[in-house]
Amino acid sequence: MSRFALPRAARNVRITRAHKASAALVATASCAAALAFTAAPSDAATPSAHAPAAVKPVSADGMPLTAKDRADDGKKDRVVASSVADGLKVTAVEKQGRTAKAAASRSVERRALAQAPKAAPKAKPKAAPKRYANNLDGWIRQSLDIMHAKGIPGSYEGLHRNIMRESSGNPNAVNDWDINAINGIPSKGLLQVIQPTFDRYHVAGTADNLVDPVANITAAANYAAHRYGSIDNVNSAY
Repeated sequence: MSRFALPRAARNVRITRAHKASAALVATASCAAALAFTAAPSDAATPSAHAPAAVKPVSADGMPLTAKDRADDGKKDRVVASSVADGLKVTAVEKQGRTAKAAASRSVERRALAQAPKAAPKAKPKAAPKRYANNLDGWIRQSLDIMHAKGIPGSYEGLHRNIMRESSGNPNAVNDWDINAINGIPSKGLLQVIQPTFDRYHVAGTADNLVDPVANITAAANYAAHRYGSIDNVNSAY
């Protein structure tokens, strides 16, 4: 083994205490660096050591999927997607059809309502027939209503005044002594009317009976209206 010998210049250099301390520090730092490099993994090795392993897709039986399997799966996915899309289209079409039918039905109903004949207005209930007392007052009032409807003039006072003079209010009174009685056509009734006068001036709607109170009054008032202008203008035998 050969001996290591410092160069002459080095042998002549005297190593002081400070030199020794510096050399010790350098040696210690070198050892620490070497240990750190050994313990730390390299940059290239770090990602592969800690990265998760890639997961390969497998089939239902646990075998790795081939390109054909993946192609078949893609085709199935497209079929399912197409079927779903078709289903959605059919649903949308059915919904549109139902909406259109409902709209058409409402349109038909509206047309039917518009074309339906309007209900005739309810007829007003008929007024109950007016009732009159079966006495002189009732006969005069009923006669006046008929006279007004037929356009025959006269008043309650004019009728009552002439009735009391001619018959005293007796509808069955008969004059059997004047010229009419002699001629066979006696005056009868409340206003002492002869049959020919009654037949000519009889008011339609009243009884065809000379001694009927209302028929007798209205016929006499009609005759007086034609001859004197109104029964109110008669103040004596007429």
